Amino acid sequence: MVNDPAFFLSHRLEIARAARDAGWEVWLVTPPEPAAAVARIRAEGFAHAAVEMGRGRIQPRRDIAVIGRLARLFREIRPDLVHLVTIKPVLYGGVAARLARVPAVAAAISGLGYLFISKGARARAIRAALVPLYRLALNRPCAAAIFQNADDRAVIEGLGVRPGGGVEMIRGSGTMLAAFRPEAAPETPPLVVVPARLLRDKGAREFVEAARLLRRRGVAARFAWIGAPDPANPACVDAATRAGWEAEGAAEFWGQRGDVPEILARASLVVLPSYREGMPKALIEAAAAGRAVVTTDVPGCRDAIEPGVTGLLVPPRDGAALAEAIAALLADPARRAAMGRAGRALAERAFAVEDVAARHLALWERLLAARGAVS
Repeated sequence: MVNDPAFFLSHRLEIARAARDAGWEVWLVTPPEPAAAVARIRAEGFAHAAVEMGRGRIQPRRDIAVIGRLARLFREIRPDLVHLVTIKPVLYGGVAARLARVPAVAAAISGLGYLFISKGARARAIRAALVPLYRLALNRPCAAAIFQNADDRAVIEGLGVRPGGGVEMIRGSGTMLAAFRPEAAPETPPLVVVPARLLRDKGAREFVEAARLLRRRGVAARFAWIGAPDPANPACVDAATRAGWEAEGAAEFWGQRGDVPEILARASLVVLPSYREGMPKALIEAAAAGRAVVTTDVPGCRDAIEPGVTGLLVPPRDGAALAEAIAALLADPARRAAMGRAGRALAERAFAVEDVAARHLALWERLLAARGAVS
């Protein structure tokens, strides 16, 4: 169960394929839009159920109805196990699975999102309201939680969440290493890219500020943001702000692209100035492509690199520090190349999607064995 079918295709498709190939009957539960992504899921041969989950703001009356629809769906499908990905599916799907007496639950907490980044009063109030839901969803004998970094695990365990099926640490969703070519990047002009949704908490303002500072210093480089806005997210960069940045010319905004491996092959440097992540696929793919990175010293980002070896860490929300780190690596091609080689070696050790999928399937088998659902 995933709250965005396009996210499933980009982050979880290979896990579902591995399950199908291992003999599992795989259902996908997602919202009905975007329709093209749902069509691709069905073209893969997976059974699919469309449930609108209401991305964005919490709305209690609507969200209670969602839990009811999910519980009815689970009673109809009668799954042996549900695998829940991201916050709303974990909370609402976890409660629905308890109501429907689903034997086992695996909850992938792939980052804590806007509510755990924001320091506002409203976000604090919502966080407090979510604590009982986390406990209800996961504090049961055959539920397990999957974390991508130790900081997120500490936060959730600090809320009193104690899954009876234990905790698994898996560093992200992995990637198909063969899709990326760790070749030498073109040197003129260097291309610096951010592959991420266009959100404030991905560091959009800081990236533009860094690009602006470097252009003023005469650094000859192109700065491109690769990713679309996400209007359902409260941190989305509004259209007027983006238009102003584009008019200024400090950075380019390429929108959503389906050719990320080709873009990374042209890039000299990958940047992700995020405020918090689970385990960012942008940095996993940068490593697979053999590209040095500059990212922030925050949960998830610092866990995706080897600081000083595969990339550099800078403080979050600091465009000037980001500019300095970018400038340092642009001025040192040999260091960038060495970091890229080390990144590819890290990807081969830690980020191969085949290994990630195998760990998920092993967890599912263990949870079902604990209930006697498999021999």
